[in-house]
Amino acid sequence: EVMQNGMSFGAPTALENELAELIIKNNRFVEKIRFTSSGTEAVMSAIRLARGYTGKDKIIKFEGCYHGHSDSLLVKAGSGLVTFGETSSAGVPEAFAKETIVIALNDKKALEAAFEQFQGEVAAVIIEGIPANNGLLIQEPEFISFLRATCTKNNALLIFDEVITGFRLGFEGAAEYYDVKPDIVTYGKIIGGGLPVGMYGASSEIMSKISPDGGVYQAGTLSGNPVAMAAGIAQLTELLRSGFYKELNNKALEFSESIQRYATAKNYKFKVFNVGSIFWFAFTDQEFIRTADAIDPLSMEKFKVMHRELLNRGIYLGPSGYEVGFVSSAHNKIDLEKAKRAIFEALDVVFKK
Repeated sequence: EVMQNGMSFGAPTALENELAELIIKNNRFVEKIRFTSSGTEAVMSAIRLARGYTGKDKIIKFEGCYHGHSDSLLVKAGSGLVTFGETSSAGVPEAFAKETIVIALNDKKALEAAFEQFQGEVAAVIIEGIPANNGLLIQEPEFISFLRATCTKNNALLIFDEVITGFRLGFEGAAEYYDVKPDIVTYGKIIGGGLPVGMYGASSEIMSKISPDGGVYQAGTLSGNPVAMAAGIAQLTELLRSGFYKELNNKALEFSESIQRYATAKNYKFKVFNVGSIFWFAFTDQEFIRTADAIDPLSMEKFKVMHRELLNRGIYLGPSGYEVGFVSSAHNKIDLEKAKRAIFEALDVVFKK
């Protein structure tokens, strides 16, 4: 129906207002939002906004967090406690990477040292709501609260990249999970029912810096296109249904715990990490993994075997052992039972080799 009326106008439509109102009314962490065409664009725009608002240039990010493919964030850590970023992709000038400081997750001293070393130069710290692009690196609430306080102390903005966690952990994402207010929050295609769209939001004060009210430019012909907006309205209306997240999270927890019980009973060196409806399989006996360097790269050989065995049984996981998985409301009991049986059999093959 929406497509029949036009797929793109290059101008605001009523559907944008409807979706924005749905988000703002049910998310206490944002007062104004802007739509983009992807999560990468949302993060790129949030970084520009942070720099424009603070008048500072440097960004602190964490090793093991992924924030899309904009130049200033395609960086990895060098050697040392606090390092300038090193480019992780051809085509990214070294000068761009020099504006990004990369430190380890869950390291208070490194965070304090970064602000001390670059005093008065840091515009923002960006972190995934819960780091989930390089394993599921669940951070302790104490560290997230410390991060919030440290940013406030140093007049730097805190950006939560909720492209994965937004509307997945709950309607308000990781900000709700940790009960910590970020200064800027970014979301990806989940707000458009999986179609190409993203958004970033903040307080009215911060968002007033965006053109035409302020001097920070951002625009896009397809940002907020009516097809994505209509899909988003349908998607988020379903998420607001009473009991939606309780049902989803209980289903995901039962799935993860069943697999963990099986592995534990067999004395397999295997751990299922999970939060909300997100899970991650790790070939480890560690109770917690909070940093990227705590993941054993040799364990990926076992994952390769598991991945092949699951494919042979009609179950597809992401092709990297560093990727997380998700339980969806669309998964029914039969789906999950089939997946569990295949995982049990795949684990048996892995640990017999």
